[in-house]
Amino acid sequence: MDNRKILETIKMIENQNLDIRTITMGISLRDCCSFNGKKSREKIYDKITKYSENLVKVARDIELEYGIPIINKRISVTPISLIAESSDDDNYVEYAKTLDKAAKAVGVDFIGGFSALVHKGYSKGDIKLINSIPEALSITDKVCSSVNIGTSKSGINMDAVKQMGEIIKSTAYLTKDSNSIGCAKLVIFANAVEDNPFMAGAFHGVGESECIINVGVSGPGTVKCALESVKGQSFDAVSETIKKTAFKITRMGQLVAREASKRLNVPFGIIDLSLAPTIAAQDSVAHILEEIGVESCGAPGTTAALALLNDAVKKGGIMAASSVGGLSGAFIPVSEDSGMINAVLNNSINIEKLEAMTCVCSVGLDMIAIPGDTPAETLSGIIADEAAIGVINNKTTAVRLIPVHGKTIGDTVEFGGLLGSAPVMKVSQFSSKDFVNRGGHIPAPIHSFKN
Repeated sequence: MDNRKILETIKMIENQNLDIRTITMGISLRDCCSFNGKKSREKIYDKITKYSENLVKVARDIELEYGIPIINKRISVTPISLIAESSDDDNYVEYAKTLDKAAKAVGVDFIGGFSALVHKGYSKGDIKLINSIPEALSITDKVCSSVNIGTSKSGINMDAVKQMGEIIKSTAYLTKDSNSIGCAKLVIFANAVEDNPFMAGAFHGVGESECIINVGVSGPGTVKCALESVKGQSFDAVSETIKKTAFKITRMGQLVAREASKRLNVPFGIIDLSLAPTIAAQDSVAHILEEIGVESCGAPGTTAALALLNDAVKKGGIMAASSVGGLSGAFIPVSEDSGMINAVLNNSINIEKLEAMTCVCSVGLDMIAIPGDTPAETLSGIIADEAAIGVINNKTTAVRLIPVHGKTIGDTVEFGGLLGSAPVMKVSQFSSKDFVNRGGHIPAPIHSFKN
C-alpha cells in the first residue's frame, strides 16, 4: 500500500471529519404478518433481534481495527402498514413500541420503517398507520416514520398531502415539551427509494432481499479541504477535484460495507454516496458551496454550485463502488449544517431558495424549523411544491419540517446530537387552504409514460 495514501486517509479522518455516517441493516418482515396483532409483533421483535444482534458489535470492531469512525448503526424494516394490515388492530402504535423495544435491545441508534406508501391511494393499513404516527413518535425514542405521497409514474396523492400537513401539526403538538422533536423523525417523500440507509426516511423495500447491509458515507469537510487547493481555478478543475475526492471517500465506504457484510454473513446491498453534514464547523455542505465561490450560501450562483457538486459526487463515487443506490448526492439540512445555520442568520437564504436548491440536490427541504402556529394547509402546500419538483424531474424529494410549538421567527431551537439546532425560519403568510382542499390527484407528467 502507498504510505502517502494511508497518511492522506488518516488526515481526512482526524482533521476533516471523514466518517461512515451509517451502517444500516435492512430486514424483511413480510413473514411476520398475522391476523393476531400480538402474535405479529412477537414475530417482528424476535426476527429483528435475531438478525441484528451482532450489528453494533461488528460495527465497533471495524471501527477499532480500521480506525474509521462509524457514527450510526441503524435498522430499516418493511413498511409496517404492509405488515400490520393483516392484523385486527385498530391502530398501529403497539407496532411502533415493538420496533422501539427491539432497537433498544440490540443497541442501534434508529429504526426506520414505520411507513406507508400511498402515492396512488390508501389501503386500510395505510390509513391506520398514518393516523398512528403522531402518538407513535411521541412515545418512542428510536422509531422513524415516512410516507410516500407521489411518484413520477402515478402523480401526487393530494388527499395524502393534505393529511400529512395535519399529521405534522399533531406530531409537533404531542412532542411540544421536546421542541416538537417528533417531526424530526418524520419524512414525507415523493419517489422514495427502497434502499435508503439514512434516517428518518429509511425503510426496507418490498423488492429487497431477506436481509441486507447498506452503508452511507459522508465527508463534506474532506471535499471542502480538497477544493481549497484549486481556489480561483476553473469549474472544470472544481469538478475534477470533487470527483477524485468522492472516489476516495466511497472506497472507504466500500471497504466497510464488504467487511460488515462478511462478518455478519449478510449480503452487501449498496453504498449511498451522500455528503451528509454535521454541526461541526468543518463538516458543512454550505461551506463547500462558499468555497466554490458564493459569498454566503443562498447568494446567486448557489443552485448552480450545488448542481455541480451533486453531479461530481455521483460521477466520482460510482466508479469506486460495486453497487451504488440510496439517495446519493448532497444533503442540505438546515439544523445539521453549521454553514446553513449561519446563512439563515445572515439572511442570505430562505425557504424559497432552499426549495430551488432541492431541484438539483439529493433530497429536499430538510430539518427546517418554522413557527409553531404555521397552518396545516401551509405545510401541505410546501409538501405539494416539493413533491412536484420530484415528480416532474423524476428524482427523490422530501420534506422534514418542524413547526416548533410555541416558537416564532428568530427563535433558536436546540434538537441535540446530530440533529443540531436551528433558527426558526419565516414561511409565506399567504394561504394555501383553497388549493389544498381541492383533494384528488395531480396526474403523472406526460414524460412518465415510457413503455
